[in-house]
Amino acid sequence: MVRKFLLFTLLCIFINCKAQQNINEYSIIPYPNNISLKDGSYVLKENPSIAFRKELSSEANLLKEYLTTDFSLKPQLKEGNKKETISLILDSSVLPGKTEGYILDVNKDGIQIKANSRTGIFYGIQSLRQLISTDNGKWIIRYGTISDYPNYAWRGFMLDEGRYFKGKEVVLKLLDDMASMKMNRFHWHLTNDQGWRIEIKKYPKLTEIGAYRDSSEINHFGSNIYDGKPHGGFYTQDEIKEVVAYAKARHITIIPEISMPGHASAAIASYPWLGTTGKQIKVPGQFGVHYNTFNVADERVMTFFEDVIDEVIDLFPGDVFHIGGDEVKYDEWKASPTVQAYMQKHGLNTPAELQVYFTNNISNLLDSKNRRMMGWNEILGQQLHEYQSAEDTRMEQQLNKKAIVHFWKGNQQQMKEAIDKGYDMVNSYHVFTYIDYSYQSIPLSKSYSFNPKPEGIRPEQEKQVLGLGCQMWGEFIPTVESMNKRVYPRIAAYSEVGWTLPENKNYDRFKNSLSYFLNKWEKEGIIYGETD
Repeated sequence: MVRKFLLFTLLCIFINCKAQQNINEYSIIPYPNNISLKDGSYVLKENPSIAFRKELSSEANLLKEYLTTDFSLKPQLKEGNKKETISLILDSSVLPGKTEGYILDVNKDGIQIKANSRTGIFYGIQSLRQLISTDNGKWIIRYGTISDYPNYAWRGFMLDEGRYFKGKEVVLKLLDDMASMKMNRFHWHLTNDQGWRIEIKKYPKLTEIGAYRDSSEINHFGSNIYDGKPHGGFYTQDEIKEVVAYAKARHITIIPEISMPGHASAAIASYPWLGTTGKQIKVPGQFGVHYNTFNVADERVMTFFEDVIDEVIDLFPGDVFHIGGDEVKYDEWKASPTVQAYMQKHGLNTPAELQVYFTNNISNLLDSKNRRMMGWNEILGQQLHEYQSAEDTRMEQQLNKKAIVHFWKGNQQQMKEAIDKGYDMVNSYHVFTYIDYSYQSIPLSKSYSFNPKPEGIRPEQEKQVLGLGCQMWGEFIPTVESMNKRVYPRIAAYSEVGWTLPENKNYDRFKNSLSYFLNKWEKEGIIYGETD
């Protein structure tokens, strides 16, 4: 009897300790990599002061905005080194080599956020936002220290506006949410068969014609049923500049994607001479893969690409330029005497070799302009689709080693082969990261379980896996509301995949911490998707 009583007592103590630990732990997404908790809490006054040096003015102003908007506080900015309620401190000795890392310390004397970069300070601020809770009408923060940095350098989210134009305000909201979760690459898919969404001043018809279609396919791929509603829209260069500046202030780099040599219909509808056949077409409303391809054998088309690239890189200061390169159907190239003669002249035996040859020319062009080319993994020339034959994809050309391979389709072995050949890779394997897919295909738990590292790579190769991207493709996502249901809450899972060390991931803990964002989204009127 005594023994049973002791066992029961010990069990109760254990359960109580675990419950107390869960109540008191920091709830942050993405979860930090080192947390040390202490007894006690700091109480925030209604008008907390923020100390900062001049170089942190942008971060200090954003912190003031967050405290005002999130908690109705009235923060006071105080430039200088004097100790205040919240101190933002740049220090090169903090987490050396971890350029996005930060240390956040909360004690009886106040709150310190230290980092060796402005980005680290910004991420410390994002963690601080999630630590503030209410107790008897007061805003409090549990004493403790966080030492944190990301697992991957590339933590991306992609928005496809080639299919459905969403507009500037939607993009700014997505950037805010990315920033709150420490995601740092906004991949902006701006051109496709069904729409060209970026103003190019040298070629005004790209938006005058290419940004508009007369109808859109509905229900599913190949339905051949259309809504009969015209759709269109594009970003002026001034709007692009505004979005880029907004992203920069939130430490997000925008990666523009201009699709080539396939997904070219909107451009060809604007300027028929860009196409392999030279025929006039209209901007299609049908989704899926189209046959229309740029005529890469025509010098005028290559000049067009250089002109477009020049205008685009003037708008986007990041060092990566995405060319798409996916889902090219080779029928028009195979049927074109001009293209066939060009292939013979350059010793190219297959359409896939022609695509890699073209891609390398674009890569070299971008390299000369201090940009690094990125493309979907078709740029390797692999056979990935049922409409490609083994003969068409026979390959002797080799992709430029400077290219970043954006892996979306294939298998683990093909990923490993790319790594073995020395390529850097961003992993966006569609069965885990395509958030236009239903929750039946990719439930929240599957999003969270994604591991960007391919199986079988060696430890010294892991640095070639730059990180991950999650993709919001738009074919059958016509409204912001339908987009939001797919993006939220899965974007939170991908943020933790990109930031948190695998050994620190815990799905049950993640779901508990998700309440902060669910409450936030509800207040903002966002109707989110499934949370199981």
